[in-house]
Amino acid sequence: MSSETAIDWPPHDVEVVPWRQTFRSGTKSDRTLSEVEVAIPPMIAETPLKVSGSLVAEAESAMQEIFALDRAHGDVLAPLGLLLLRTESVASSKIERIEAGLDDYARALHGNRSNPSATSMVAATGALTRLLDVVGGEGAVTSASLTDAHRVLMADDPYEAAQAGRFREVQNWIGGSDHSPRSALYAPPPAGRVVGLMTDLVTFSNRSDLPVLVQGAIAHAQFESIHPFTDGNGRIGRALINAVLRVRRTTTGVVVPIASALVVQRDRYFDDLTAYRDGRAGPIVTSMVRAAGIAAHESRRSATELAEIPDRMRDAVGRVRRGSAVAVLLAALPTHPILSADDASDLTGVVDSSLYSAIGRLEAAGVLRSLTDRKRGQVWGATQILDEIEDLSLRIAAAARTAAGLRPRV
Repeated sequence: MSSETAIDWPPHDVEVVPWRQTFRSGTKSDRTLSEVEVAIPPMIAETPLKVSGSLVAEAESAMQEIFALDRAHGDVLAPLGLLLLRTESVASSKIERIEAGLDDYARALHGNRSNPSATSMVAATGALTRLLDVVGGEGAVTSASLTDAHRVLMADDPYEAAQAGRFREVQNWIGGSDHSPRSALYAPPPAGRVVGLMTDLVTFSNRSDLPVLVQGAIAHAQFESIHPFTDGNGRIGRALINAVLRVRRTTTGVVVPIASALVVQRDRYFDDLTAYRDGRAGPIVTSMVRAAGIAAHESRRSATELAEIPDRMRDAVGRVRRGSAVAVLLAALPTHPILSADDASDLTGVVDSSLYSAIGRLEAAGVLRSLTDRKRGQVWGATQILDEIEDLSLRIAAAARTAAGLRPRV
């Protein structure tokens, strides 16, 4: 059975609703548009799910990879969780064409807002963290947890801050004209339907009778179809996948960086969402299952690397006095791989020139690298840990391309 027919699922309905511009703009066709064809996603809270045996088996294999990842290397679980959280947030942003280098992202984590894309990536990290913390504590996905995550994501956005943390009260659309839904690629349901559809989706996301990865993929696709926010839907919708994994206790301390695999075939991912709206849920579920399996497998390699990095850093520095600023920083770097002078002072309790002497020794050994050029407000990164974040993304992308039969990039 192909992915097209792997899941029996209801298609979206279509309705024609009135449309009128709030502000006159665009061409005459934009200004005179009087109606728009919108999609109406089905209510899915109690929809029975029929999945092909082959897809269930593939999902189970991916689940074993995730279980192994979540339980591997307990002594490095906190650093691993941090690395995977940042990897997923960066990749999810890249799906939205938000591009920034890792060093820019690291600087933005410490308040440098000179790169808006990096700042947006940091906001995505905060939103994912907030969502997982809330659903992990409450044991359920709620509408409030999703709006709270959206508030974190969009709070500092210069255009969308006023809408942060609120379900939309206007019609939105994807593609087509910037001034009206004319020629839109997709128009989600009217604003008046959003609350009801989201209540239904939340109920679906908390079900316990479904294969977890299948549930996460469908919850994500349904969320994207509802498009409940004026902006930021993609990043919150992909965060919902990991939220479902957390609620179902599939993961307890890590994030599966699924977006790192999806970004390799960005156009196919959007095609899969279109297929979902046509009643073909198989493609998006298949893509998510394979992405999750690849991401978890490669992340386990990163867990092994992280377990070895502290010893390699100590070897690079040489003998250090127990309790010294150098020793304390070395011990802290796995969980604080990006730090400022204030961070280093808080960790070591040192405030004088000896702090910079310790940082200088770690820099000279290649353990730390400076991420800023200025003298004030300097930020440093743990070289090997930042390199591992970059390498993990590259490995996931390469494996995803190979699995899809695509030629490797050179």
